[in-house]
Amino acid sequence: MFLQRRTPQLPTPEEALKGRPTPEFTVPSRHTVLGNPLLGPYPEGLEVADFALGCFWGAERKFWQTAGVWTTLAGYQGGYTENPAYEEVCSGLTGHTEAVRVVFDPKTVSYTELLKRFWESHDPTQGFRQGNDVGTQYRSAIYTHSPEQAAAVAASREAYQKVLTGSGYGEITTEILPAQDRTFWPAEAYHQQYLDKNPAGYCGIGGTGVSCPIGVAPAPSTED
Repeated sequence: MFLQRRTPQLPTPEEALKGRPTPEFTVPSRHTVLGNPLLGPYPEGLEVADFALGCFWGAERKFWQTAGVWTTLAGYQGGYTENPAYEEVCSGLTGHTEAVRVVFDPKTVSYTELLKRFWESHDPTQGFRQGNDVGTQYRSAIYTHSPEQAAAVAASREAYQKVLTGSGYGEITTEILPAQDRTFWPAEAYHQQYLDKNPAGYCGIGGTGVSCPIGVAPAPSTED
């Protein structure tokens, strides 16, 4: 077993666990709710989004319940260790956060709508934690797959920061980086669609109650 650092801190590449060239487990072929394949390549016309918003059990459910989402996959992203295992990620020594890959049909649901779901489903101001879940693996993050996604994220962050500030919240700490060179490593089979298999299972996902204005109306100004 690995011990979580007392004070959450990201490791340097030199400090991170080295991992392994091949995974120690296999990933199920299909989504237990949506019925579609978990791993790519995905059908033409679909797009990929990567989000981290705390424990991936509840985070994944938020997105598979969204119309237009074709499949979802729990995994690890943003760190250094190759083919990490859950216990290693929880040690804080891989640098990964618990992430969800969302494969969606942009003709049915836009990336902006997924961003709204992301922001409203957790508290993005908490740093290396989400509620009672503490550790670098619970940090908020978005990993973008195109310049268009990056621009949409920047606009949505600015809009949401304004309404969060007006509601007494601090600065957004969400890690926003390109997905390129930040491999998404699928998690173990038992993590995939965990809350479908265990409906009464733990879910630490909870939002601020502050509505994100993107796709609805311009963010209200705080300069009065």
